[in-house]
Amino acid sequence: MKWLGCLGVLAVVALIVGGMVMGTYNNLVTLGQGTDAQWAQVENQYQRRADLIPNLVSTVQGAANFEKSTLEEVVKARASVGQVNLGNLPNDPAAFARFQQAQDSLSSALSRLMVVVERYPELKANQNFRDLQVALEGTENRISVERNRYNEAAQGYNTARLRFPAVVFANLLGMREKAYFKAAAGSDQAPSVNFNFGASPAPAEQR
Repeated sequence: MKWLGCLGVLAVVALIVGGMVMGTYNNLVTLGQGTDAQWAQVENQYQRRADLIPNLVSTVQGAANFEKSTLEEVVKARASVGQVNLGNLPNDPAAFARFQQAQDSLSSALSRLMVVVERYPELKANQNFRDLQVALEGTENRISVERNRYNEAAQGYNTARLRFPAVVFANLLGMREKAYFKAAAGSDQAPSVNFNFGASPAPAEQR
């Protein structure tokens, strides 16, 4: 009869442990899905920016004697972004870092383009360009917001994953740590795409 009692105790323990494991697993799944959903929002904003660039480049090309090298940098940077295999980036730190580097390079190229535009009054007076500038500025701001939200979601998931008992079986179940966006120098602010319409053209030696 004692063995029946032992079996009963083991059964209760198994139920408790099983419940803990299931509850922890379900919590990680929920947090992981939330992080992936927020990642999708980041991708949407980056795609929106990428979709604006061809029209932006086309509009700028219409300006007389516009600096070709500046446009080429933007086109090249956009192409580099497209070459990054998205896959499941939040679970692949190395690929995630390459993606962020490509996107940050595109941000820098766009910033340089906007600085050069200051030397071309005809562009600043172009309504299509002004509309694109507003759309780009809004997109850059949304990218910053969505990246911050993603980092918050990833932190919540990663913290739960490192807690006991999740840490014991998370790796066995393929629940990897989510990568973070890391701040680069000056990345706390969206690239400036505002125009000072009262500014005078740059001196000749800067052209």
